[in-house]
Amino acid sequence: MDLYQELILEHSKRPHHAGLREPFGAEVHHVNPTCGDEVTLRVHVEGAGSDAVVRDISYDALGCSISMASTSVLAEEVIGHTVAEAMTTHEAMRAMLTSKGADAGDEDVIGDGVAFAGVSKYPARVKCALLGWMAFTDALHQAGIDTTSISTTTSSTSTSTSSTTTSSTTSSTTTSKDQS
Repeated sequence: MDLYQELILEHSKRPHHAGLREPFGAEVHHVNPTCGDEVTLRVHVEGAGSDAVVRDISYDALGCSISMASTSVLAEEVIGHTVAEAMTTHEAMRAMLTSKGADAGDEDVIGDGVAFAGVSKYPARVKCALLGWMAFTDALHQAGIDTTSISTTTSSTSTSTSSTTTSSTTSSTTTSKDQS
């Protein structure tokens, strides 16, 4: 077993930040209808716009090891960062996973996310790996953060394509909670 497989296995067996917690600004539930993976994800942000800071991500997930591990990596990589930084990480992860093996990922940007580079060669598994990440952007939107106006290191065309793809591959329900 190589290091990346071990990382995925470790994150799936001992997921970081798992378990729904308060406070939270929004909660979303996403389902991958292709394989049945599900995630309920809560996000807590402080501030507004791209300068808002992701203070917490908590989640309850049921699914394959790739889906579980990827959501664990998401939480590890974006908690404590600004929304702009988190969206750069999200876009880099999405680009790597949809590259069909052409993009090995940048460890400086996505950290342990590089372990999922091999997943990009298996289209059915890409949806599993992206489920938590798509739920995260949906939760930011539900929390009042306009992620479409946040500049990332990739083109805005890629970002809008990602949103279109997401809506056709997952179903979701959302809940917003006022923090006042």
